[in-house]
Parts: sequence; structure tokens; C-alpha cells
Amino acid sequence: MIEMRSDTFTLPTEQMLAAMTSAPLGDDVYGEDPTVRALEETSAQLTGKEAACFLPSGTMANLCAIMAQVPRGAKVIVGDESDIYLYEAAGASVCAGAAYEPVRTDEEGRLPLDGLAAAFPADPDDPQFALPALICLENTHNRAGGVVLDEAYLRAVRDFADERGVPVHLDGARLFNAALAAGTTVEAVARHADTVQFCLSKGLSAPVGSMLTGPAEVIGRARRVRKLLGGGMRQAGVLAAAGLIAVTRMPQRLAEDHANALRFAEGLAQVPGVTVDPKRVQTNIVLFRLADMPWERFVAETADLGLRVAEFGHGRIRAVTHRGVSRADVDRAVEIVGRVVAR
Repeated sequence: MIEMRSDTFTLPTEQMLAAMTSAPLGDDVYGEDPTVRALEETSAQLTGKEAACFLPSGTMANLCAIMAQVPRGAKVIVGDESDIYLYEAAGASVCAGAAYEPVRTDEEGRLPLDGLAAAFPADPDDPQFALPALICLENTHNRAGGVVLDEAYLRAVRDFADERGVPVHLDGARLFNAALAAGTTVEAVARHADTVQFCLSKGLSAPVGSMLTGPAEVIGRARRVRKLLGGGMRQAGVLAAAGLIAVTRMPQRLAEDHANALRFAEGLAQVPGVTVDPKRVQTNIVLFRLADMPWERFVAETADLGLRVAEFGHGRIRAVTHRGVSRADVDRAVEIVGRVVAR
């Protein structure tokens, strides 16, 4: 089976599995697991932040970032196509008492500055209005097809936020993919955000976990929130050992995923009945449409032939490349799509 529903299906490497069995351990809730501490220090350094916290998932990491920075009754500005808004179970409202303020997302994954400005009340002293307390961006942007936010835009949002005295959180679930595609460092991509979340368990191939990095004071509050949410783990170095390999040895292989995604898109572009724009493929995500076939039938029939893909809203199909998808798998996947749409 060629698994292209998500890069979350990536399996850990043999080196990771070996490291997990021999990692030095301690109680992380007490801050005494040396492997977790090494992962946190490395992650903070990579993103250019003061501190970091290891969490079970990206959803929890984003929620901790929000709860550590947003008072109850305030607003979180998010994209209307963002993962935080669509796929994280309204955690900020349920757990933090915060309101989401969705802003229209453009095709490049950006929240236009005029849209951000409209989320702020004209009179911040008017007690009728909830006040924005955090701006959330996403890079790469999942629903926009894995596109990368350019540095000029990130800088403009930083300036906008500074003028209004609010912090910026970056949901960088695929942060290392963004840095590679932009031809820059992870630190450069993270520079314009106060807090940054990135996943260890997607293209970086760790089995579990995400990192939250930022100012030491904010990360300290996030640790308290992590405990509140049930995310305090004990001998978590078993997992952090794989995470250390993920951030230090796996980023360089992401170029293979990007090349395979482009190859898949270029192959699909030759299949009658499939609409795709290879020029929009910047990282490891491909979005495409079907001219004459319901997506439910397409997903079912491709799975029968050995290819798993998923519906992704707005009539689109998503395919994601990762370490478990080879160049040969990509070519076979194009063949399977061609067979199904030709029926």
C-alpha cells in the first residue's frame, strides 16, 4: 500500500528505535529527564528562542501557546483555513475561554494585513469588544497546499503586531519543510514569531511529539498548561531520543519528499480528468481535483488498487509525500490514478 494520506504515517528509523531503548531517563515533570532537556535545548537553539517544551502533539503545543499568552475573554486571530481553527477541536474556546477571530486566508496561506486590522476594534477602550491578544500564522500552510510564507510577509506581520502590542504564534508543524523550500534556516523562518510550534512526527519521522519554543517566561507558563491538559509525561526521554535524531539528522532528507511531490504533480498533470498545477507544489503536499468523478468513489477505488489519498475540502484531494514514499511509489501512484479516472 502506498500511503499518501499524510506524512503523519511516517515510521521511525531504525536508528531512532535503537536510541529509544538506550536513552538516559528521568522524570520530565520534575524537569529531570536528560534526554528531554537535550531535545528542548537543541530545539530552542534551532529556532533562536530562549526555551522550549516537549509536548505529545502539535495540537497540544498550539493550545499551550494560546493559553500561555491569551487571557480568558480575549481573541485569538487565526486564518479561516488554518489547522488551529479547523482541526484542533476548538481547544482555545473550550479550555482557554478565548474567542477565535477567523480572518480570510489568501491562496498563498497569508492573512492579509487589512484582514488582521479589521479584527481589532476601532476603540479598544470600548468594553463591548473582546480584544485580540495573539496572532496565529501557519507555515507551511496545509490547506493552501504546503505553500511557504515569504520572509517579507512574516516581517510585515511582525511589524503589524508590534504596533498593536500583541505577540505572534507560528504553527510551524512543517517548519523544516518551510525552511528548506525557502532556502534558509529554521531560525530565520521562526525569527518573526514570539512562539513557534513544530512537529517531530511528520517528515522528520519521529513516532511522537512536537516542540513549543519561545521566551523563557512564556514557555514556563506553557509547562503549567501542559500539566493541566494532561500532557506531563514521566520518562519521556524514550520519545525525546527519537526527537533528537529527528531535528539533527532528518531535515536534510526532506528534499527527497519535495522532489517526489513535484514528480507526482507533474505526473498527474498528464492524466486526463485530473486538474493540478505543479507550479504550486513547493514542499511535500499536492492538491488536485477530479473533473468527472465523486471524490468518495475515487478514494475508495484508488485504495483498492494500493494507493491511499484523502479528501481535503473544497472538492480537492490531498496527497502527501514522506520517507515511506519512494520515487517508484510515486510513479506507481500516478499509474493508479490514471487507471481509476479512466474507468
